[in-house]
Amino acid sequence: MPFHVEIDSVVNRARVFNLEQEELRRDVLEPWVAGLPFKFAGQGWEPRESRLTVLSSPTLGPDADGDEEDWEEVLRAAEDVTRSLLEAAEQDAPAQLAVVVEADSVEAALQEMRSGQPPRQITWPAAIERLASHDPDVKAVVLVVKPRGLDWPTL
Repeated sequence: MPFHVEIDSVVNRARVFNLEQEELRRDVLEPWVAGLPFKFAGQGWEPRESRLTVLSSPTLGPDADGDEEDWEEVLRAAEDVTRSLLEAAEQDAPAQLAVVVEADSVEAALQEMRSGQPPRQITWPAAIERLASHDPDVKAVVLVVKPRGLDWPTL
């Protein structure tokens, strides 16, 4: 059975019908549980500032365009699966940690990291919250990204 999604914020609302589970997981649930801003239905969304509703019901016809009448039709036959899908997505989410190194300068932070003392770990959502709040105590951010292997075409 397909999924029908509504994301609502103070200024925007988007409704998308007939999503497959993989598409829902990739495009909505994963960024939502990570707490990261994401694009969906042509708009930008902040999970902390939005409300998510995921419904499971029969496929809506191809002429469904997200208007109030289509949403009411879905609501009549739907099961609200938002909570269970978010809980499952949280269980499946990789543990993402951030580290905090307290120092007076970038150079001092690098020295601290080389000292062998383990840095203080915080959760990824807590790190995002701290960055989003424009904390004046945050002087620098170092992002370390594991490189992905290149898939070279075979000729």
